[in-house]
Amino acid sequence: MARNWLYDRFNTFLERHMPEGLFPRALIILVAPVVLLQTIMTGLIFERHFENVTRLLARSFARDVSMLIQLYEDSDRSPAAAARIESLANKTLNLQLAIEPGALPAALPEPFLFSRADTRLTRELTVETGKPFWIDSRSQRGIVDVRLEVADGVIFRFTPRDERTLATSTGFLLFLMLGSSLLLLGIAFIFLRNQIRPITDLARAAQSFGTGRDASAFRPRGAREVKAAGIAFLDMRDRIVRQVEQRTAMLAGVSHDLRTILTRFKLELAFLGDGPQVRLLKEDVEEMQRMLEAYMAFVKGDAGEAAQEADLSAMVQAAARGLVRAGGSIALDIPPEQKVRVKPNAFGRLLANLIGNAARYARNVSVTASVAGHTLRLLVDDDGPGIPPDKREEAFRPFVRLDHARNLDETGTGLGLAIARDIAHAHGGEIALEDSPKGGLRVVLQIPV
Repeated sequence: MARNWLYDRFNTFLERHMPEGLFPRALIILVAPVVLLQTIMTGLIFERHFENVTRLLARSFARDVSMLIQLYEDSDRSPAAAARIESLANKTLNLQLAIEPGALPAALPEPFLFSRADTRLTRELTVETGKPFWIDSRSQRGIVDVRLEVADGVIFRFTPRDERTLATSTGFLLFLMLGSSLLLLGIAFIFLRNQIRPITDLARAAQSFGTGRDASAFRPRGAREVKAAGIAFLDMRDRIVRQVEQRTAMLAGVSHDLRTILTRFKLELAFLGDGPQVRLLKEDVEEMQRMLEAYMAFVKGDAGEAAQEADLSAMVQAAARGLVRAGGSIALDIPPEQKVRVKPNAFGRLLANLIGNAARYARNVSVTASVAGHTLRLLVDDDGPGIPPDKREEAFRPFVRLDHARNLDETGTGLGLAIARDIAHAHGGEIALEDSPKGGLRVVLQIPV
């Protein structure tokens, strides 16, 4: 139980703090091990290479210095002896020795950053020589200034190159490590981007197809699993297209047959005159005609209509025309010359259903639209009876007719909001119902354009 709890907490932490995209997640999966490996290698270099090499160089330097001091102390300490020791130190040992009179300088302040090289050299000189000394490895770039007080008034001053006393290749090794890491990360970035791109192409194609846009340019590519998913998407798309075509053809045939029968009814009724019974029959036939058109519109959907640029203001005005009740009004607040990419016929039917539904049960209706970030947001507000919050989702169900119905289209079939939501979904959008500032119902339509 404890292990499962920790595992769940760890997964929750990752989900909360990891980026949402597949590309950054995969990049982190590759970067994290590289960074960890480089950190370990850096630690090993400092602890092993730098420490060991510096220790050996400092010990070698300290022993050479100790030997020269011993030679000086065993000599007669004459200028000739000092010259011979200087020659041995400079020509053979490359220590850049100068034997000078004087005393040791004052101690230097401690460096801001801890110097392991100075510490190691100090330790080795203390062990090997036992003489007072002074070290400066920072004043002259590439030079280590070491001074030892061999006797009263006699100073051995060594100024060798820094590679003689400490490991100087560490910075170059770190540079190589950093360069190789950046190179590997660059390769990983390019490789991952090429691997993720087919997935994003598949997602865009699926979104385009879902919103009725053309997705014929999509071609499966990438890794085997991604290509298999792309092929499966194309097969699904073809099956859906065939099903829609078959349904459209069937509905066209059914619509034609039913309209033919209704036309015969109308002709037969026309020969019967205008008596009360005949008028009732004619009204029933007209009602059947309207119901048939509503059912066909619901089942037909967008009928494969292609999306194209359209004038939003003109479409809203066309949908609102003729829907004003006596004594009522429809106020429009639509950006002028605002172009949107929609399926014109289907979108016009959506607007007619939303505005007509509001105008039928309210006296004052307002339609407000705005486009931001390639998303159309359209609000239809009214001062009618509204729909209770617990009934609003039910209002979108086909053939559902609520009390004080707000889900009735002009035929009274209960398909108005169902047709509107179906068309909105076909555009990749959504419809929601809210309370209106006018006291009635607000319909919120959002679709990508």
